[in-house]
Amino acid sequence: MFHQNPNPSLWSGRKSDTIEYWHQAAISVKDLKLDANREIPKVGILGYAGEEGVKRNQGRLGTAEGPNAIRKNLGTLAFHLPEKSRIFDYGDVYTEDSDLETSHKLITETVYNLLETKHFPILLGGGHDLALAHGRGIYKHLASNNKKLGIINMDAHFDLRPTIEGKGHSGSPFFQLAEENGADFNYLCLGVQRSVNPKSLFETAEKVGAKWMVMEDFRMNNWEVIQEKILWFLDSVDKIYLSVDMDGFSSAFAPGVSAPSPMGFRPEFAFKVFELITASKKLISLDVVELNPAFDHDQATSRLAARCAEYVARKVLALNS
Repeated sequence: MFHQNPNPSLWSGRKSDTIEYWHQAAISVKDLKLDANREIPKVGILGYAGEEGVKRNQGRLGTAEGPNAIRKNLGTLAFHLPEKSRIFDYGDVYTEDSDLETSHKLITETVYNLLETKHFPILLGGGHDLALAHGRGIYKHLASNNKKLGIINMDAHFDLRPTIEGKGHSGSPFFQLAEENGADFNYLCLGVQRSVNPKSLFETAEKVGAKWMVMEDFRMNNWEVIQEKILWFLDSVDKIYLSVDMDGFSSAFAPGVSAPSPMGFRPEFAFKVFELITASKKLISLDVVELNPAFDHDQATSRLAARCAEYVARKVLALNS
């Protein structure tokens, strides 16, 4: 229950005698039987085919199809990971009968196990409520090592909204992580748009000790200030969890999302931020969320989501191999 084995047919593309593309390197693994080899650099892909959190947050439905759309576009990308790297696809966690909380428990357990077995986890969404389950798994992994976690969210939204009748949703994951972790909650949100975050959310951000940059300041012509803020945050923690919400991008580049905006950041700027974060050698987990293929055009958003995952994985594995 709540887990679907990967579909190997999603991994397809150009053929060659040697591994030249991601689809040739991807290994589909059944029943969440994680690879236990700790000596090789490896990526562990887990999809979250769920949109109950988006539904609770009154967003556009369709994100449940996000993981497979990203896989299809990942498969066609050229393979530039270190030679001995492995890519494991562990399938999808889904939500049954609106039971968001049980699917979250499985994600948390799987993320913890992925980190314990030395994978670099890449989670594909799905609603941004995924971040709650993802973050819990990372906190659990770091607890025994007494390491300080920093969360960087590239997003138009704080996602610090309160729960609804005690239940989480796609707008509440970081509020819930803040409540659960108190002083150990270290959060930087990049690309916040005032038009979709009321004053009350800025007050909540202050209350939980969050740091942020609004979209007006999160632009290339302000790079020195941005770089200083990110480097300061990186220096203040031991490990980083990066969450990339596709609705943080301008809808000119990412139309297929739950909450599109014309005023988001550009891909080349986001990739410059990725490079700065990965260079710290502190990044241990990534998710790419809120892709909604039902509203995409020519797979532009799913292609961009795949490029985000590939670029970050390539940088992380190259630095740590």
